[in-house]
Amino acid sequence: QVHLVESGGGLVQAGGSLRLSCAASGRPSGTYAMAWFRQAPVKEREFVASISSSGVSTYYADSVKGRFTISRDNAKNTMYLQMISLKPEDTAVYYCAAGPRGLRYAGEYNYWGQGTQVTVSS
Repeated sequence: QVHLVESGGGLVQAGGSLRLSCAASGRPSGTYAMAWFRQAPVKEREFVASISSSGVSTYYADSVKGRFTISRDNAKNTMYLQMISLKPEDTAVYYCAAGPRGLRYAGEYNYWGQGTQVTVSS
């Protein structure tokens, strides 16, 4: 069992930055991959980025590549999403997830947080 709690969301102007955090508990941090997904109103849940259990491998959606950076600190049992050059279309609820592999499909993840709202104003 892995319990996940997101934090760091908020309101920011276009072009600004935010850093999201996902605190994990219940299992050693190096035993599972993690990912960020997001969901805007009236849209499907969308893959954002993933990271392997060790932090060596990362993968990004094309829409955020070059602007977002995923990382993890296994000593602190925490995953991060550093977001810069934010755009209004980045507005969504952001969810962290954990699973055996860092794939881009939501169904591959076993555990989910409750989400944190990110709103980017024009």
